[in-house]
Amino acid sequence: MKKTGLLHAKLTEIITAAGHGDLIVIGDAGLPVPANTPLIDLAVVPGLPKFLDVLTAVANELAIEAVLIAAETANHSPEIQTGIETATQGITKDTISHEQLKDLSKTAKVIIRTGECTPYANVILRAGVTF
Repeated sequence: MKKTGLLHAKLTEIITAAGHGDLIVIGDAGLPVPANTPLIDLAVVPGLPKFLDVLTAVANELAIEAVLIAAETANHSPEIQTGIETATQGITKDTISHEQLKDLSKTAKVIIRTGECTPYANVILRAGVTF
């Protein structure tokens, strides 16, 4: 058994296998999952697990080159926006529309669904390298 860090086997597998430029989406409970896009569904009940808890855990394990955030997040869910900025401090952030985020999700290596029920609690992480 792993002693620290992510304990979820599938999340660990995805992060370990991520290559430079791969897209990993972390989304709220309502984010649509495109056909043929792998899904890790963590949602248990509304609110569990929380989006920011999952983002923080993944960000602590994954080399992240850039973060893509929907422009709507800042206006509709400022606490989520602040949490994203805190969890990914020091990483380049780009803003795109929510529609663009959903469209880019079609090319993601995986979508991780949380139990979050806060509007626009979605982010795309672009994997980087450690060297």
